[in-house]
Amino acid sequence: MRFAKPRVSQKWRQRVLAVSAAALVVPMAAGLTGGAIAAAQPATAAQAELVRINPSPWGDRFQRHSVFSPSMGINVQVDVLRAAGGGSGALYLLDGLRAPDQASGWQLETNALEMFADSNVNVVLPVGGRSSFYADWYGPSSTNGQPYTYKWETFLTSELPGYLSGLGIRSTGNAIAGLSMAGSAALKIAADHKPMFNYAASFSGYLNLSAPGMPSLIRLALLDEGGYNVDDMWGPPWDPAWADHDPTVFADELAGIQLYISAGNGIPGAYTRLETPVDYFNTANAMGLEVVSMLNTRTFEGRANALGLNATFSYPPTGVHAWGYWQDELAKARPGILAAVGG
Repeated sequence: MRFAKPRVSQKWRQRVLAVSAAALVVPMAAGLTGGAIAAAQPATAAQAELVRINPSPWGDRFQRHSVFSPSMGINVQVDVLRAAGGGSGALYLLDGLRAPDQASGWQLETNALEMFADSNVNVVLPVGGRSSFYADWYGPSSTNGQPYTYKWETFLTSELPGYLSGLGIRSTGNAIAGLSMAGSAALKIAADHKPMFNYAASFSGYLNLSAPGMPSLIRLALLDEGGYNVDDMWGPPWDPAWADHDPTVFADELAGIQLYISAGNGIPGAYTRLETPVDYFNTANAMGLEVVSMLNTRTFEGRANALGLNATFSYPPTGVHAWGYWQDELAKARPGILAAVGG
């Protein structure tokens, strides 16, 4: 299913994107002490503790694993909801910029586990990855004393599959989905590892990362969330790594993969509450971020259509950068995920 869009030139799109990104600098700079930048707020400690004490209503089907990553030299928590029918296929759900260390935001903030609880698909929730873009970085972040280098793509595709195979979860023909920072990551990982993934979804992702204004916007977001240095991730904006991780640039490598791509229009909807001044401030940020995501997504759509990719695009009539809207889009993507994975 494809949605019609107005004819807008690539040059004009890039100009609008640059202006939008620049317009976001002021509210983002003002929000460096805790605004809603690039993802919903993390779960509270009470929520995380509740998850740890009483993780799920599914008994032994919900499993918490500690998986050692040789490339990062750390143990990574990976939560798994086992398939109801004993299936071997998996859906990997990647978190947003503010990924907490206690449990995946998908578990804490949405009904994703309930959504797939009766399916024959294993839901794999890597925990952590704050400000990482789930990428392999050049080195540890030099601005916040990070003691190791992020190597998330290596972990997810070269280290974790061997561990999961011991649980009966296969390493081919799976699905991967991500929101916000993880939208582009899901597409990048799927493109790089086609035998492992035949389905990828991006919800409010940034799918034209090397476009004018985007490196600066991402730099601010990483500094806000943990003081991470984007130069240690992909280098300065002219480094080839930016294009290498830009879905619009590598779109041809997504041939053969079923895609589900969504973005809101920045208009608050059913999941937006405006009761306090902080609500208004965070909603303003979430509106701006979603507009940038929508512009990125429209640019990617033009490239995908030109290449004839197997992609479904969803642009709901309302939606800002927040969990409720991503939950709805995951529900829309669910039938395609189950069909692709065999659930």
